[in-house]
Amino acid sequence: MVIQKILRNSIIAPAASLALAVLLSSASGRAQSSAGSYAFLISSGFLCDIDSGACPAVVKSASGDTFEISGVGLFNPGQKTVMATGTFTHRSLDGNALETGIWTADELVSFDFYGASPGALMREGRALGGPQFGGKRMLMFSRSMPAGGLAVLRIRLLPALGFAKNATLRVNCDLGKMPDEHPTEGIRLTFERSGTEFDEETSGRALFLLTIPGASAASKAPPPEPGTNPAPTEVQQ
Repeated sequence: MVIQKILRNSIIAPAASLALAVLLSSASGRAQSSAGSYAFLISSGFLCDIDSGACPAVVKSASGDTFEISGVGLFNPGQKTVMATGTFTHRSLDGNALETGIWTADELVSFDFYGASPGALMREGRALGGPQFGGKRMLMFSRSMPAGGLAVLRIRLLPALGFAKNATLRVNCDLGKMPDEHPTEGIRLTFERSGTEFDEETSGRALFLLTIPGASAASKAPPPEPGTNPAPTEVQQ
């Protein structure tokens, strides 16, 4: 367990933080060429600033075991492509960590779109994002629209010790018009070989960001400094 804790604190968590910045920056860049792309967060990034108790996402099995999951990624429903990564911890009924590691997404199985929610990145009249993004914290969201939906991903779990496992991860975000059959935001996990299901959402938040193509060069240019005038043009005689 000591080895697992060291890996989680010194390698796994920083790797997930780096992936968050890289993937979300990539989402903004890809928005210009793909109208149907999404970035998503699972109990990570600024979602934890909104509600620290919702990170990581926790799901429980009938036996009482739990999986704690966080992550970030990109997917395109039309092209059935996905790139995602995150961390996980499997705990027993008494709370002991049985295994911990990272997960990666292999396949986007499906995505059900619930609708867009333009005001979801605002809270108390200010933009969310946190100081970790610096002065450009919301630049990556300038061509993105918060949206709700249900994404089903085929993932591979890679524990720090032990064998890799394949599973299906369902990520549900309650923005937009959530259907009655999927009433709870959070995650569910089903293992392929054993069929073991973790289907009781305990906590967690998710967010999909629909990337919007087309930001003109003028919209990207910084505004002029207050009190300054443009340089005069030379008049041809």
